Amino acid sequence: MQTVTKFQQCLVDFHRKFVALAKSYGGSLPDSSELEKTINDYSAFILNENNHLEWERLEQQSIAEFSSLAMELRDSSALCVAMMEKVRALRLLSGEADGTEYFSNIESSIREEFGGVQISSDSKVLLVGSGSFPMTPLYIAKQTGAEVIGIDIDAEAIKLGRKVIDRLGNGLNVRLENKFLAQLEDMKEVTHIIFSSTVALKYDLLDELHSLTNGHVVVAMRYGNQLKSLFNYPKQDTDPRKWELTGTILHPKHVFDVAIYRRAV
Repeated sequence: MQTVTKFQQCLVDFHRKFVALAKSYGGSLPDSSELEKTINDYSAFILNENNHLEWERLEQQSIAEFSSLAMELRDSSALCVAMMEKVRALRLLSGEADGTEYFSNIESSIREEFGGVQISSDSKVLLVGSGSFPMTPLYIAKQTGAEVIGIDIDAEAIKLGRKVIDRLGNGLNVRLENKFLAQLEDMKEVTHIIFSSTVALKYDLLDELHSLTNGHVVVAMRYGNQLKSLFNYPKQDTDPRKWELTGTILHPKHVFDVAIYRRAV
């Protein structure tokens, strides 16, 4: 029987916490402290350089149970992040301050990511997986004056996100829709598309986008490989007849990296 390492036990413990939180969380502000703490601790765990070495050792062993746990961790942590976004939106709307380290990390990532995708006031940007606290649409619209659209399959997230936009985005050209890609009437006008790293089917959606978009669209795919794949869905190969990988932006100090794609000629 193989000995369980401290690293592996941490993964098991995080998974148990995320599953328990997803089952017990009621959505009210007073009971969110454990959810917030677990996400912050998990972010720090993912970014710890020592843990990256442990991950590489574990990957080389090709343990089936570990592969299954990794996928379950990714799903359960993504669910808890979506819950935490709702908490952050509710805090804003009730006038409370927010100090979640995870969101500070994400906001810093947006600032760096922005330099890799040239967006101007004439751009039309689509974010797939905008969530309940649409940080990226707000940031891009404020910095560039571009029109920004956010979509999400979670109707409650869109409802909360619209209230956040009303509170923080007065005068900005931002709209949120509870729609699928094919339901957006102005897809051919979109110049830039950003995928949230926690959208599970993002590469299936990218494949679908080829027939929906214009020939000059640029796609920024947030992803996580290696240890970061425990918190984000990883980068995948694309059909070279449809999409060309033109660049990769690595963020060693942030929870996700970015792959840049353009339509194949």
